[in-house]
Amino acid sequence: MAKAKGSVSKTIVWIILALLIVGLMGFGTTSFSGRVTNIGTVGTSAISASSYSRALQNEINALQAQAGQQISFQQAQALGLDQRVLAQMVVSAALEHEADAMTLSIGDERLAQELQSIPAFRGSDGAFNRDAYAFTLRNAGLSEAEFEADLRDESASTVLQGAVLAGTTLPDTYINTLVSFAGERRDFTWARLGPEALITGIDEPSEAELTEWYEANIPAFTLPETKVITYAALTPEMILDTVEVDEASLREAYAEQEAQYNQPERRLVERLVFADEAEAMAAKTRLESGEATFEELVEERGLALEDTDMGDVSLSDLGAAGDLVFAAETGAIAGPAPTDLGPALFRINAVLAAQQTSFEDAQEDLRVQLALDRARRVIETQAQGFDDELAAGATLEELADTTDMQLGTINWTGENAEDMAAYEEFRAAATAVSEGDFPQIENLGDGGIFALRLDEIRAPAPQPFEDVADAVRAGWELEARTEALVQDAEILRSKLAEGGTFEGSNLAPTVETGLTRNAFANGLPQNVLIEVFAQSVGDVSVVPGEGAALIVRLDAITPVDLESEESQALAQAFGDRAAADVAQDLFRALATDIQTRAGVEIDQQAINAVHVNFQ
Repeated sequence: MAKAKGSVSKTIVWIILALLIVGLMGFGTTSFSGRVTNIGTVGTSAISASSYSRALQNEINALQAQAGQQISFQQAQALGLDQRVLAQMVVSAALEHEADAMTLSIGDERLAQELQSIPAFRGSDGAFNRDAYAFTLRNAGLSEAEFEADLRDESASTVLQGAVLAGTTLPDTYINTLVSFAGERRDFTWARLGPEALITGIDEPSEAELTEWYEANIPAFTLPETKVITYAALTPEMILDTVEVDEASLREAYAEQEAQYNQPERRLVERLVFADEAEAMAAKTRLESGEATFEELVEERGLALEDTDMGDVSLSDLGAAGDLVFAAETGAIAGPAPTDLGPALFRINAVLAAQQTSFEDAQEDLRVQLALDRARRVIETQAQGFDDELAAGATLEELADTTDMQLGTINWTGENAEDMAAYEEFRAAATAVSEGDFPQIENLGDGGIFALRLDEIRAPAPQPFEDVADAVRAGWELEARTEALVQDAEILRSKLAEGGTFEGSNLAPTVETGLTRNAFANGLPQNVLIEVFAQSVGDVSVVPGEGAALIVRLDAITPVDLESEESQALAQAFGDRAAADVAQDLFRALATDIQTRAGVEIDQQAINAVHVNFQ
C-alpha cells in the first residue's frame, strides 16, 4: 500500500517498538544477534532479521488488540501473518534497491526536518533534543550514521513510491461512461403473478424426479468444511446454584442501589431561559394568546428544540422552579420561574410516576446479581489451576469429570451462532485452532472460561438425500410452481406486447419512475431492475421470481445529465476511486518488475531462526 506523505518512517516505528520489546518482553534483536543478520536481499538492499522481527511483533500486537486476547505465534502463522509481513518487507527492500540504483536521495535539510518531526527525539520543551536523539539510538543499538543512512534510504524509497502513486488521472470519456451507466434512470410498469394465479396445481413429484432435482442442486445441500471440536466450559450461570448469598449481603446491596429501586416522581421537561422577567412574561403572554408556539419562541432565540431538553428531572433537580413545574399537567407550560440562568418557561412533556421497590421485591434480583459476581470471582481463582492441569497432560474429559467445567462438542463451520458459538472469544478460538494445538484456558466476556480441542476436520460433503428429503421436496415444488407461473405470464406478455393493458389482463400494475440500477423499491426483486436495464422502450419481459413470475414493461429511459451537481459528485467519486486503483496497479507492477530485475533471495533458515524467538 502507498504511504501518505509526511508519515513517520517505519524505521522510526521499529526503533520505538524495539525499545518496548526489550524493556517489557526481554525479547529483541539481541536474542539472535551475532547468529542471524539478514533474512534475505532484493538486489543490493538487505532485509535485516531485526527489522523483520520487529515488524512481525508489531503485527501480532495489532492482531491481539483487535481480537482482545492473546494470539499465539502458531495462530498468527495459520492466519498467514508471517507471510504478509515478509511480502511487505520484500516490497520495501525492492523500493530501496531501485532508489539506490537511481542515486535518489534526500538532502541534509530534508533529513533534519525528518529527525525533528520524530516525537522520540524531542525534549521536555517539545523541540528536537540532541541528547534524547543519542540516547534513543544508543538504546536501540544503532549509531547515528547507521540510523541516518537508513532514514535516507527509507525517505528515498518513499519519494519513489509517491512518484508512482501521485498524479494518476483517467480520461473524461472513461469517467463519463461510468457516470452515464450509474446515473441513467428507467420508468417502467410491472405486475406480479403469485401462487394464487395458478388455475391448476402442480403435479405430485415422483421419487426419481426428486432425486434428479437433488443431484442437480447438490451444492445447496453440501456442508462446508467442518471442524469437529470438543470443548470444556464454565460460565457463572453454570455454578449459580452453588453460590450462597446471605441476607446481610443482600440488604447491603439494596442500600447501595436504593436510588435505583426507589425513584421519586419525575417530569420530562423542556426549559427556555430569558434575559429578564419582563421578556419571559411577554413570551408567556404570546403563548397564552396563541400568537406564538413554544417551538417558535425557541427558534426566535436561535436555538434548536433539543437545546431546551432537560430530559427527566426530579423535584429537587429544578430548585426554586420545582414546585411550579411539578404542579403543572402534561402539555402545560409553567413559569416564568427562577433558575440559575435567569427566568425560564418550562414545558412539561410527560409525567413519570414514582417507583417504589421494597427489599422483599428486589431481593431475588439482588441475589442473582451477587451470585453472578461471586461466581465470576470463583471462576477467576480456579482458572489458573485448570490451565495448569491441562499443561500437565489432563484431557478436557478429565477436567470435566473432576471440576465444574462442562463438556460439549460442536461441528464448527464458521456460521454457527448457538450456545458457545454465541461468544466472540469462542468463535475466534474455533476459527484459529488447528491440528496439534494443545487446549488452554481462555476467557469469555461474561467472566466464564473455556478450552477447546480440534478432533477432526471434515471436508465439504453432500448431506444424504434422506436427511434433506423435506427440503428437496420444498425446493422442487417452488421451482415447479415458478415454471408454471412463467408459462402463464408468457401468454399475458404476448397480449401486452401487442398493445394490451395490464388492467385488461386482470393484472394489478405498479408504476416505477426514475429508478437507477442500484435503486431500492419496496417489493421489487433486484433481478427486475437487471432486466429493465437490458430492455428497449416498449419491451415487455417475464422475470422468474421465487414461486412467482413478474411481467415488466419499459416505459421510458432518462439519460444522465452530466452537468448536474449529482453527476459531478459521482464523477469525482468515480475518478478518485479509479485513479487510486490504477495507481495501486502501477505500484504493484513496479514492485514486481524491480524484484524480477534485481532478484529476490530469501534465507528460510534465517527466518526460522527469527521465528524461534516467538515460540
